[in-house]
Amino acid sequence: MATLEQIPLTDRPDDLVQTLAAVWEDSVRATHDFLTEDDIVLLRPHVRTALRDIPSLTVARDEADRPVGFMGVADGKIEMLFLAPSARGNGLGRRLVEYAVSGGNADRLDVNEQNVQAVGFYKHLGFTVVGRSPVDGMGLPFPLLHLAHGGTEPPAP
Repeated sequence: MATLEQIPLTDRPDDLVQTLAAVWEDSVRATHDFLTEDDIVLLRPHVRTALRDIPSLTVARDEADRPVGFMGVADGKIEMLFLAPSARGNGLGRRLVEYAVSGGNADRLDVNEQNVQAVGFYKHLGFTVVGRSPVDGMGLPFPLLHLAHGGTEPPAP
């Protein structure tokens, strides 16, 4: 079973950041079919910066102590959650989300509307859509759904 480890801001060496960035890229290539190669190239440096700067970073490690996933939380919001394709489907994503929610660290998140699997995953874990944005946090044309744990969906227009 994978272990979860909190990584302090002061203990994020370049090799860890590079490994987690590779997990991000593998995950995105497996799940974000709406992104082009140019989009992934554009996002790479932002992901590395976010991994260094996110206040709360939890890394999931496999039995061989290799990072196979991570979750970043800031200001009560899950800002990133990515799993290596080989680590999907075994409850690890659920464990990471429950860790954030039950610990009181997070009860909100944004998810790409086009990532239908992720939307379904979060809804299954008790999140509901409470809003929508036509662009992502960088202003790119990737609509985001704003979700809250135990929230109430707004009425249909």
